[in-house]
Amino acid sequence: MFVLLVPAGSRAQTPTDGSDSAFTEVAELKEGFRLLYVQKYPEAREQFSGWTSAHPKDPFGFVATAASYLFEEFYRQSVLTSDFFLDDKKFLRGIEGKPDPERLKNFDMELAEARKLAGARLAKDKNDAAGLFALTMAAGMESNADSILEKKHLDGLKRMKEANEHAKLLLAQRPDANDAWVAPGSADYIIGCLSGGARMVLWFGGIHGDKKLGMELVGKTADKGRYLEPFAKVLLALAARREKQDALALKLLRELTEEFPDSPLFAAEYAKVQGRPIPAEMKPN
Repeated sequence: MFVLLVPAGSRAQTPTDGSDSAFTEVAELKEGFRLLYVQKYPEAREQFSGWTSAHPKDPFGFVATAASYLFEEFYRQSVLTSDFFLDDKKFLRGIEGKPDPERLKNFDMELAEARKLAGARLAKDKNDAAGLFALTMAAGMESNADSILEKKHLDGLKRMKEANEHAKLLLAQRPDANDAWVAPGSADYIIGCLSGGARMVLWFGGIHGDKKLGMELVGKTADKGRYLEPFAKVLLALAARREKQDALALKLLRELTEEFPDSPLFAAEYAKVQGRPIPAEMKPN
């Protein structure tokens, strides 16, 4: 399941510890995410490592590094592809086989550090935006890993609910935290894809689902996300393919291939939506 992330009035000065990095575009982090989107994961981690070394109290650097491990495993398992999204067994139950244990170990370590830093910030100020953003993204990514990679669906749903609760608190005070919309949006979409009986059980547990609303919320990140705009675009494109909205999928995948011409993932999905064969060099190793 994808769950793949400030008061409206006066703004405070940019914190010197870098903790406003989730809400203002930072060149070093932007470059790190660009490397993720062209499947250069070790290089992205090197970029994020430089940021965390310079800003050790900013939880977003650790969130970004955790994302690099999750995205890498998703790529290795062909999760962000139409082959996965259009196969209900995979989409709703998870990957075939097992994820790389070392990669997941590193993913968990980075998220643990992000949670620790976020918790310290929230202990001082329960409305700390950087802390809420970090917890939103951490819980969302853990939900992804639990459900898709480890097939621990109950744990995934718990983390999904946690991500939504943090996102709600964050977005109430910082509606400009556009990367955070992907968490509740993807949750709404995925749950909306479940059978009626399964949705009813989740409804009583306080977890709702709406495919249309989910796509609209993911679209907010796809339109105005700072770091996760490309991630939201590919999620929205793949959801559009499930919903037979091929014109939307074509538009989004064309934009991604134009922005990231070196990405074999985006190039392959763009070819698929056009009905063209996939060259061998575009296929994941």
